[in-house]
Parts: sequence; structure tokens; C-alpha cells
Amino acid sequence: MIEFKNLELSDKAWIDACTAAEDSRSADFSFANMYMWDESFRQLVAKIDGRVAAKPKYRSHPFFAFPVGSGDLHAAVEALRDYAEKKGFPFCLNGVTETHRAQLEALYPGQLQFTPDRDHFDYLYEAEKLASLSGKKLHSKRNFVNRFQAEHDNWRFTPLTAETCADCLPLLEKWEDEHSADAQQKKSVQAERAAIARAFAHFDALGLEGGALYIGEEMVAFTVGEKISSDTYDVHFEKARADIPGTYPMINREFVRYILQLHPEIRYINREDDMGLEGLRKAKLSYAPVSMVEKYSVCFCGCGGAE
Repeated sequence: MIEFKNLELSDKAWIDACTAAEDSRSADFSFANMYMWDESFRQLVAKIDGRVAAKPKYRSHPFFAFPVGSGDLHAAVEALRDYAEKKGFPFCLNGVTETHRAQLEALYPGQLQFTPDRDHFDYLYEAEKLASLSGKKLHSKRNFVNRFQAEHDNWRFTPLTAETCADCLPLLEKWEDEHSADAQQKKSVQAERAAIARAFAHFDALGLEGGALYIGEEMVAFTVGEKISSDTYDVHFEKARADIPGTYPMINREFVRYILQLHPEIRYINREDDMGLEGLRKAKLSYAPVSMVEKYSVCFCGCGGAE
């Protein structure tokens, strides 16, 4: 039977090899993403013949992430089914993309039930569009950027490094205070705060990159991300002074321009999911995504495992 273990920083090399072989545009399989959120959503991982099996703990029922990598997919799925049966819970895969769906349907024709998980669809944007903010759909974003530049002629963008991550803490604390008034929201805010702190603590080891926006000597926005596939870059976090008009579209534009300097091969920016939050969904749609990374929960027909 598979033996799962706690996720450790030393697992990065072999998990990176699995995700590189998969070359998925989904944000779910990034080692950095898994590790940053591990304190809140404990990730148990196991090796299965060239694939990584992950068993997070953040839903009401046990489930597995889709086992990415280059090994035999059928063998990996069967190993996970066997584990679930022996542990006494229904087999269920989450985060299954359209590509993965096709692979599973070929292996198990007519045997699987796929349930769309809209709240966790990733938003994909054309990198060049975000860098230029060109086109009618992004007109309002251009206006905010123009206003920001007109009102703050002493603005500057600088790359974020492991040494300057500490400079983000006052802004991060301000964001946390502003979003913790609601008791229901407070838990998710604290989880994200912990994930960002972990990202800063292991910035270089996780292979992260970032940027910061200043007005004079005051940091008014920061962002953190990484390249996750041959043509896609994932923006993990983005925080800004919402009381200063234009900070969010400005840090977004400047960071994408910086990304394209570092990684000219990047075509898409993944800004992750909206978690079903109405305000976040509206904000992500306002940047005119070119497509979504659709995701499904999957179980065998009659097992009752997917929600």
C-alpha cells in the first residue's frame, strides 16, 4: 500500500520533476503552492512510479489530487483506489483538468463521474495583454494606471528578493487588519497570511520571484509568483493599498512586464481561482481572461465521493 508522508522542503526536487513532466497550466501542482499552504491544508505526499500523489486535508471528505508525472497513470490510479479502499473512504480525485479528464476517460470509459468545481477554476490571461493593457476590455485598467502615474510621479517598481521580503510586512499587516473584521473571512485571511509568511521565509528555496511598487519610500503593493509550465506563469499573491487608486492594476502591469523580461517564453499568466467569492470573481473577470483552467472532482460511478 502507498505510504504517505508529510511534505518537506527536501521533496521539491522530485516533485518538480513530476510537475515538469506534466507541464500543466494549473496552479495546483506547483511545489511552492503546496508548501506555502501546507500549514493550513496539510499535504501528505507519496511517490508512485514517477508520479506524485498528494492527499490534502481541507475538505469535508478525504480526497487525492490528480497524480501528475511521467509514470503509468493507470497504475497510479489503481494504487490510490486500493489505498482508499483499505482506509475505508470513497475514492475521489480533485483538481482534474480537461487534459486529465480525457486521460481518465480513456482508461475508464463510462465508469467515471465528473463534477465541475467552478470555484476553483484558474483564470488565464494573455501575458502581452496584461503588460500593455491594450484593447477596449482593459480600458478602465489603463485609466487607473494613467491616473496613478499622473498623481504619483515618484513611483517606482523594483524586483522583490529574499532580502527585501521583510519590507512587505507593514503592508501585509494592514491588509490583514482590514480583512479580518468578518469572522467568517478571518480564518481564510489568517491562512493566506501564514502562506505568505512561509513564502517569504523560503523565498529562494522555493524558486519564487516577486515585485514591489513604491511611492517615494513607501511600499504600496507587492506580488509573488513563479513559472509553473513551459508557457505559463502563476501569480501566487498580490497585495496593495486599496485606498490609493490604481495600485492593483499598476503592480499587475509592472510585474507582468518584469516577468516577460525574465521569461520571454511566457504566453499566459495564471492568477489562480476565486474560491467562489463574488468580489474576487468580479475582479478577476474584469481583467478579461482568455480562458479558464477548468477543474473537476472525479469518482467512480456510484461511489458518492465527488461533491
